[in-house]
Amino acid sequence: MPASADPRADRCAEAARFREFVDRVVTPRAAGIDQDGAVPSEVVRSLAAEGYLGAGVAVEHGGGGFDAVRLGILYEEVGRGCSSVRTLLTVHGMVASAVERWGTGVQRADLLPRLARGEVIGVFALSEEAAGSDPTTVRTTAEPVPDGYVLTGTKRWISMALIADVLLVFARTPGGITAFLVPRDTPGLRVAPIDGVLGTRGGLMGEVQLEGCRVPAGAVLGPVDRGFMTVAAVALELGRYSVACGCVGIAQACLDASMNHTAHRWQGGAFIKDHQLIRRLLTDMATEVAAARLLCRQAGALRAGNDLAAPMATWMAKYFAAAAANRAARETVQIHGAAGCFDGHPAARYLRDAKVMEIIEGSTQIQQVVIADLVRQERHRLPDLAEALMSVGR
Repeated sequence: MPASADPRADRCAEAARFREFVDRVVTPRAAGIDQDGAVPSEVVRSLAAEGYLGAGVAVEHGGGGFDAVRLGILYEEVGRGCSSVRTLLTVHGMVASAVERWGTGVQRADLLPRLARGEVIGVFALSEEAAGSDPTTVRTTAEPVPDGYVLTGTKRWISMALIADVLLVFARTPGGITAFLVPRDTPGLRVAPIDGVLGTRGGLMGEVQLEGCRVPAGAVLGPVDRGFMTVAAVALELGRYSVACGCVGIAQACLDASMNHTAHRWQGGAFIKDHQLIRRLLTDMATEVAAARLLCRQAGALRAGNDLAAPMATWMAKYFAAAAANRAARETVQIHGAAGCFDGHPAARYLRDAKVMEIIEGSTQIQQVVIADLVRQERHRLPDLAEALMSVGR
């Protein structure tokens, strides 16, 4: 959209555009996505048509060229509508960002425009059953052979694996971990569905089985043997930021649902919005939504400026926003009473989705360890919220 003299007005207008799309395309389908366990193809096509699948890709590669703040606002709005749809944006964006940062000229020219247009869906394949996301215990191997590698192993809990066209696979090479771009139709690659997940049920999760998958040398993304500290680091930071912003969306959806319900629920001779205990719950919820949003805006502004404090800000945003979303979801179920305890009710979905957010992209406990370690480092500069937000607006 054309820029105006007021960047804050531009962001408000763009947020309104995201919100209108989510309210029209995503939110009405959220319950069905949760019940059916799949993001429908028409939603994927709509995301592609709006340019949202390539929002973070540079304009010269066919993307939207969104900076980190605009991207965070998009993640928040989509997360407000449906966490499973936001998951699609996340994993697809992780692959695109990794290719854009570490891809060869050939890889960028061939793959980035197709990722940006949504012609191919990319997914991130790091986790394994025994290793989780711990690179030191990755068991999938990549054996060097003439002109390429042979991949053998199993990846678990891979979001959107069932609709993947290309997978960013991390495997152990003789000197470390290497990243590979593996097309879905590679012989020896099979994807099996994983059912029964607690939350983000529409995430089309799968197990990726690699049984002697031969890939060419040109499939390597980034430096050989150093794929985790380079390629994975770029992708995981984006994923963490996306989840943080998506958590703000969940918390906002909880606040919206609670405000609406309490304005219509009559009990004890008054609408329950007028009960003091309900007012306290709503006040705490609204305050935490605002605080989590500010932390995410801070992280986005620092990411946009390539500030060295950006990783710390992102970890803090994800840690706080995930906890805030969980508290908001619990209180929303409480406010809705028995109705909020059943599958099919938005409050129950928010609670299940919010719990998943405290596990993925760095669990709450891992974040507590990492953030504490960063704070103890004397040379580490804590992010300055006021400084970061000076050019952001809302």
